[in-house]
Amino acid sequence: MTEILEHLERGELNVTGRLVDASNATLFAQCTYAQSEMAVIYKPVAGERPLWDFPDGNLAQREFAAYLLSEASGLKVVPPTVLRDGPFGIGMVQQWITIDENVDLAKFYREDLPELRGMALFDAIINNTDRKIGHLLPHIDGHLYGCDHGVTFHADDKLRTVLWQWANQQMTDEEVSLIAGLTEMITSRSLDLTSLLTAIEIEALLARIARLKEVRKFPVPSGEWPAVPWPPF
Repeated sequence: MTEILEHLERGELNVTGRLVDASNATLFAQCTYAQSEMAVIYKPVAGERPLWDFPDGNLAQREFAAYLLSEASGLKVVPPTVLRDGPFGIGMVQQWITIDENVDLAKFYREDLPELRGMALFDAIINNTDRKIGHLLPHIDGHLYGCDHGVTFHADDKLRTVLWQWANQQMTDEEVSLIAGLTEMITSRSLDLTSLLTAIEIEALLARIARLKEVRKFPVPSGEWPAVPWPPF
């Protein structure tokens, strides 16, 4: 992992294309370092469209914060990600994940699998407002990653996801221990998110973790907003 992050941080970015379906600038690039190339996604802050409900910070910072929390928790559901300068300025650079084309995502997302359950727990923690089917990346080695975590960590509860299989289900002791450990890491700043999120967002994150630890259940749709993002894929 250290070698991958070093490659992402120090490599030369050569933009070769753009994902045209994305609402913000999402660029495909080759990252060259020590005579080795890595396919990456580069999302420059300059290419972001302002969001009325996310007036503070930027998508790239929240993407990086999601990666740091994913690693700190041990869930490891976000591909290696860095925040760095690039051809179009500061942005998020993330390793491109080659998905297993044999996986039918239209069926996969509905299954009761531990890797999907871990993703659902992660989304509950970061308050993901946009977990679509197409944001699930089953790697060819069997590991599940997720992408597009720019609209996360909102101070208000805004969970929107296609992963509701475990709504109101009891958490395991291991899951409760995982989220409890995050509290100590965030408050001690061994997981330091202060440069990426606002103080209010961090306070809300700690409150969500405390609530999950107390009720020991996966969240349920609130009924105050659509529970599934649109379009769902």
